[in-house]
Amino acid sequence: MAAYASLPAAAESDYVVKLRDAAARDREAELWVAVSSEDEVLGTVTICHEGSPWREIARGDEGEFRMLAVSPAAQGEGVGAALVRLCIDRFRESGAPGIVLSTLHQMSPAHRLYARHGFVRAPDRDWSPVPGVDLVAYHLDLLP
Repeated sequence: MAAYASLPAAAESDYVVKLRDAAARDREAELWVAVSSEDEVLGTVTICHEGSPWREIARGDEGEFRMLAVSPAAQGEGVGAALVRLCIDRFRESGAPGIVLSTLHQMSPAHRLYARHGFVRAPDRDWSPVPGVDLVAYHLDLLP
């Protein structure tokens, strides 16, 4: 949650409520939490398989992940990269042909993280869930 605190678009919407509802994300999708050796939460990600109500832009049997967040204290330590690799591995294991995600336009560090893992912009899937919140989409092809 703290990872989104500096983003007015997230803080001013019901997105914060969804972020806090870890039980629903775990029940209706696949919630992963990265923790330190002292059990401190470092980051989270929600993996949305086909049929999950948490999916937003995935088509057919594509994978989608959402709400990747890293604690400000853990940013730059590889937590986000580990969570992205986890998502890629989970969808490869399930046979998904590709993965999509949406992110805020101003989240440049996240864009660089996704690009380092092979994701490319998918502007045909850019969208706006509410007025004033413009999301950009990325795609990773998992097929050989």
